[in-house]
Amino acid sequence: MELKSNNFTSVRYHNIFDYKLTKEELVKWQYKKEKPSITSTKSKKRLQREKYSKQKLKIAQKASQLIAKIPTVKFVGITGALAMNNANKDSDIDLMIITKSGLLWTTRLFVYLFICLFGIQTRRPKNNLQKDMLCINLWLDEEDMVWDKSDRNLYTAHEIAQIVPLVNKSNAYEKFLRCNRWILNYWPRAVKILRYKDIELKVKTQKNFITFFEVLAFNLQYYYMSKKITREIVTPTRAIFHPNDWGKIVLDKLSS
Repeated sequence: MELKSNNFTSVRYHNIFDYKLTKEELVKWQYKKEKPSITSTKSKKRLQREKYSKQKLKIAQKASQLIAKIPTVKFVGITGALAMNNANKDSDIDLMIITKSGLLWTTRLFVYLFICLFGIQTRRPKNNLQKDMLCINLWLDEEDMVWDKSDRNLYTAHEIAQIVPLVNKSNAYEKFLRCNRWILNYWPRAVKILRYKDIELKVKTQKNFITFFEVLAFNLQYYYMSKKITREIVTPTRAIFHPNDWGKIVLDKLSS
């Protein structure tokens, strides 16, 4: 869905999330080729949410340091409201993980095993109690990081651009951004994307026994979740657990 261009697109977009932009933020989150024309100070609600976000960030950092000990984890990043320092008191903690090539589902098993052993709480499906719980709802294999063309829009571009890296091995974050440089068509100043020649691109694929175990790990986990899948994306190289189409909801609000 294409939106009509005007000087207030960025402000209107962020207002949907009760995120009143400051002068500096308006420059960063400039929409397409529009010129920043509105300045403001942070609202009381934003300041309160930043306080909540600071506490949740500590939990996310602690969890990511633990997850990083797993060799097949290449990247851990904060997504969602917390990535914008805009989390509510009762919000969960959304994380994204990029794994070594061919080992997404094996890695996922070990991640949840570590989390369980160290007593870190994770959010359960359809559980309304979510405060300070981890919600790892985005998993990508390092060889499958390009966002689907059918789902490229203003909302998904913002969600990608706002990701905050906590663990970044072998330039996984930079590779991810480079694979999704289309986001600059919407938010050209939000992030800096390196050129290919500035990024190490070597990826080693796994074979033999490891491949067999990965297939087994995928089949077991897919069987467990198959009856619960609605609009989630579950493949051997990616798992995206977003049951609500927030992109459509946000774009509809902007278009109204």
